[in-house]
Amino acid sequence: GDDNSGRKVITFSCCRMPPSHQLNHTRLLEYLKYTLDQYVENDYTVVYFHYGLKSLNKPSLKWLQTAYKEFDRKYVSKIFGLLFGCSNSVLRSIIFKSLLTISLSFPRYKKNLKALYVVHPTNFIKILWNIFKPLISHKFGKKITYLNYLSDLREHLKYDQLNIPQEVIRHDENLRGKQKGKLPPVVKVPPPRPPLPTQQFGVSLQYIKDKNKGELIPPVMKETVSYLKRKGLQVEGLFRRSASVQTIKDVQKLYNQGKSVNFDDYHDIHIPAVILKTFLRELPQPLLTFDCYDHILGITNVESSLRVTRCKEIIQGLPEHNYIVLKYLICFLHMVSQESICNRMTASSLACVFGLNLIWPSKGTASLSALVPLNLFTELLIDFYTNIFNSRTVPGE
Repeated sequence: GDDNSGRKVITFSCCRMPPSHQLNHTRLLEYLKYTLDQYVENDYTVVYFHYGLKSLNKPSLKWLQTAYKEFDRKYVSKIFGLLFGCSNSVLRSIIFKSLLTISLSFPRYKKNLKALYVVHPTNFIKILWNIFKPLISHKFGKKITYLNYLSDLREHLKYDQLNIPQEVIRHDENLRGKQKGKLPPVVKVPPPRPPLPTQQFGVSLQYIKDKNKGELIPPVMKETVSYLKRKGLQVEGLFRRSASVQTIKDVQKLYNQGKSVNFDDYHDIHIPAVILKTFLRELPQPLLTFDCYDHILGITNVESSLRVTRCKEIIQGLPEHNYIVLKYLICFLHMVSQESICNRMTASSLACVFGLNLIWPSKGTASLSALVPLNLFTELLIDFYTNIFNSRTVPGE
C-alpha cells in the first residue's frame, strides 16, 4: 500500500513467523534484504506488527548474529557489548525486536526511510528503545512512532490497502475490549459525500471530462505536466522525493474547489510531481484498468523480443479516454527519461515510481512478486513510447 504522502509501505508481521525449527532463516534474511532493496532508492515507510513474536518462533542467536553482520559489521560488537550478561532467551528476544530498527538505521536503508511505525508495542520494546538509543541518530529516532491500536494507523496510511493478519486484528479488538471493559461497538460509517462539481481527486476520468467541457486531459494532470516540463526535467530525483503532507492536502483542496494553483508559490518542484502521482493513485479505477491487470502480469512470460509488441496489444484494448490520458502521461515520462544524465531518472527508475500508480488489482494490493511484471510493463511503455503508441490516433493529432 501507500502512506498519505504516496510513499510505498513495507509491512512485517511477527505472527506470520513459523516455529523456528520450520523456518529457513537464511532465506528469511535474503527475503528481508531483497524486500528492502526494492524500495530503498525511493522514499518508503515500514510498519512493524509486533504481536505474535513468541519464544517458539524467535530466530536463533546464531542467525541473529549473522543478520547483524549482513547489515553492517561495525555495529555488532557495540550491540553485543550492551547485552553482555543477558540470558540466551532474553538476548534473542532483545535482538530480534531491535533488528529491524537497527538495520534500518544503516546508511543504505535510512536515507529514504521516512517513517517506522511499531504497532502494539509492549513496555519491553519501549525499554529496548532506550537501551539502543545511543546507537541510533536523533534524526532517525524521530522517524519512529509507537501506535497502540490499528485505528491509529489511519492517520498516517491508506489503512484499507494494508494486508493485516486476522490474528493482529483480533488482538487489537481484545486490547480495545480490555481498555473499555467490553468489546468495541461496530462503527457505522457515514455514506460518502457526493463529489463537488469541480472535484479532481478520487473521481473517474469520465466525471472530470463531463465537468470540464469535454476536456480529455484532466486539468490537474495538464497543469502539473506542463509545469514540470518547463522547470523540472533536469531536477535530480524527480518523482522520487516526497513533499509536505499538509501542503499536498492544501493543493488537493484547491483543485477540488476549482481554484487556481500556482506552483511557483510553493518553491518546491517536488510538489507538482507528488500531486501528479497522487492524482493517478486516487483514481477509482487505475489508468490501465482492472481488466488489464492479469494481462500485464503475463508480460514476463513473453519472449523478450516480443514484449514491446505485447505491450502494444494490451494498451490497444484500453477505452479511448484511458488510452489518450495514458499516451499523454507516457509521452511526458519518456521526455523525463531522456534527461536521465541530469535527473538520474531512467525509464527503469520511473517505472519503479509509477508502476503501482498506473495499475493495481481490483481486490487487495499487488504482491511483491507482481512488482516485477508491473514495473517491467511500465518501463517498456516509457522506453519504447514511440513504437507502442504510433498505431492509434487520438483526437487532436
